[in-house]
Amino acid sequence: MHNIQHMPRATRQAFDHLKRYLEPSLREQCASRDADLFMLRLGRYFSDLYEPLSLVYSKRSDFRHHLERLGDIMVKNYVERSEELRLMDIEHHMTPDWFQHETMLGYMCYVERFAGSLQGILQYIDYLQELGVNYLHLLSVLETREGPNDGGYAIRDYRSVDAKIGTMEDLEILERELRNRNIYLCIDIVMNHTSREHAWAQRALAGDPTYLDYYLTFEDRVLPDQYEQTLPEVFPEFAPGNFTWVPEMGEHGRWVWTTFHTYQWDLNYRNPAVFCEMADIMMFLANKGVDVLRLDAIPFIWKNLGTDCQNQPEAHLLLAAFRAVARIVAPTVIFKAEAIVPPHKLIAYLGEGPSIGKRCELAYHNQLMVLLWSTLATRQVALLTHSLHQMPATPPGTTWLTYIRCHDDIGWAITDENAAAVGENGYLHRQFLNHFYSGNFPGSFARGALFQYNPVTGDARISGMTASLVGLEQGIASGSLYRLSMAVRRILLMYSVIMAFGGIPIIYMGDELGQLNDWSFQRDPTLANDTRWMHRPAMDWASAPQRRDPRSVTGYLHAGLQRLVETRASTPAVHGSATTQPMWTDNPHVFALVRQRAYGNLLLLANFHEHTQSISAELIGHAGLNGEVRDVLDRDGRPLTQDGRIFLEPYESKWLVDRSCL
Repeated sequence: MHNIQHMPRATRQAFDHLKRYLEPSLREQCASRDADLFMLRLGRYFSDLYEPLSLVYSKRSDFRHHLERLGDIMVKNYVERSEELRLMDIEHHMTPDWFQHETMLGYMCYVERFAGSLQGILQYIDYLQELGVNYLHLLSVLETREGPNDGGYAIRDYRSVDAKIGTMEDLEILERELRNRNIYLCIDIVMNHTSREHAWAQRALAGDPTYLDYYLTFEDRVLPDQYEQTLPEVFPEFAPGNFTWVPEMGEHGRWVWTTFHTYQWDLNYRNPAVFCEMADIMMFLANKGVDVLRLDAIPFIWKNLGTDCQNQPEAHLLLAAFRAVARIVAPTVIFKAEAIVPPHKLIAYLGEGPSIGKRCELAYHNQLMVLLWSTLATRQVALLTHSLHQMPATPPGTTWLTYIRCHDDIGWAITDENAAAVGENGYLHRQFLNHFYSGNFPGSFARGALFQYNPVTGDARISGMTASLVGLEQGIASGSLYRLSMAVRRILLMYSVIMAFGGIPIIYMGDELGQLNDWSFQRDPTLANDTRWMHRPAMDWASAPQRRDPRSVTGYLHAGLQRLVETRASTPAVHGSATTQPMWTDNPHVFALVRQRAYGNLLLLANFHEHTQSISAELIGHAGLNGEVRDVLDRDGRPLTQDGRIFLEPYESKWLVDRSCL
């Protein structure tokens, strides 16, 4: 094979050794054709696997042993992979851009709150397909600890489903039905930590030296205090600091690294055994039919003294090695980075330079989400336009996951530099957004709540459902038809932007029905201190039939979303491979974005003001649209221009395409 011949000498020697080590066992366990295919993939991706691992671990005397163990893990999972999934591996190899298609639409939900159980979801697949969903992200599926569990992200067992929602067999049954319906399945795997109840943690707690080395623990405060000097706090209210004293650990107690909560223990990836364990778990889940693994807390997996211990070079090297493992064993599976990090650091999770094609295929466009909420509050598009201009383009073979809300809070990831570039003070702007979306600013339409206020820095985040944050809750309380109309228009405007932006747009559970905050969390003592539970309501199935009533708020909203979904699916210019370029307009309230692809261009226009606005029609030519141009969202045949201007009604959006895109 060409790439084997061009391996560096050390890499080739390691490959030859691993091949000799694995081949007898491999050929004993599977057919000759399948063994040949594994070896072809191993040769193709060995450099991508070995070289990052070598940079991280090669100074260890046991590096070869762990490489052999990893080889055994890959063979075991490859042999266990079903014929059906192996066929899908080949199919996706033939259509590597499947996740970039304009037909893609995601839906995100907690199983228990959406349908009660994994079996319960089966009865709602028709509902999801009616909406156009073909990518389903099930939040927090794996077994978590009893009691407080960070919304399901304190994992007790990666190989079991949480008993409250079903069994691993139920997950496999659901996955097969989703596959039959052409719906891809995404689940979370928490990469940075386990719960203290995990079997590894329990053995570490008992003083087992093998498993003590699975976690980052310290016998005194010397190193923790040095690390703390540069570490931020994720949960300053719930869990200040980053280390927890565990008196029952070992003989005399130890400090455990706990970035998130005291019951979430950070894994020690300096130990290659931890890498091997997690690679094995990832492939176990892949063999259950999971299409997309959301790598939760991936930026935190490596710690270096004197840094914030996020986005470290070693974390990216390990990510590349995980990617190579999946390419060898289960190439259908793609990775989604849960990396809520500054924009200039985010793109690295999709790959840069030599790492292009060797990291994740998907990443959350957190910056777009934050900027849309900022723009909705200020009615000014300058910060949105400028900030998106600063974002690097996505590498080939990758795309964004665009969203408005999710199960987590909104952190105002707006840099001081970007704010200053448009005449804003970054700190004051972030404070304004917290006041506005918590409903504490004069004229605010929002009903949200602060999350994790830090009295030292003044920072906070925001909780709330989309409908409540855009004014629907206020409109219902006031009985104002005008406020209700404006709120629905705001929802449709933001979803229009993320659906035109490219990648996979995600609908958060209940947004399609205009579901409001669930304030009942305040009456539950186990949840009352965590405002995020207000945007984790049980699905309001009693209101779902109203989606078919065009006279209802729910029906108007649902129909508007479906129109966006249907239009997107027939518009090739929103394919994830199209280039994306924000454009300046002559109106401070109107945002413009052009998508450019060989199949034609699309110009998105979005009015972020409650009054009608207009822009110069000359922007159409500047965007590269030629000849006959029309708005594919317009069903009424309205004239596009008037006196050289394009008019947009309150919170209206337009998708302009020319004939080449029709």
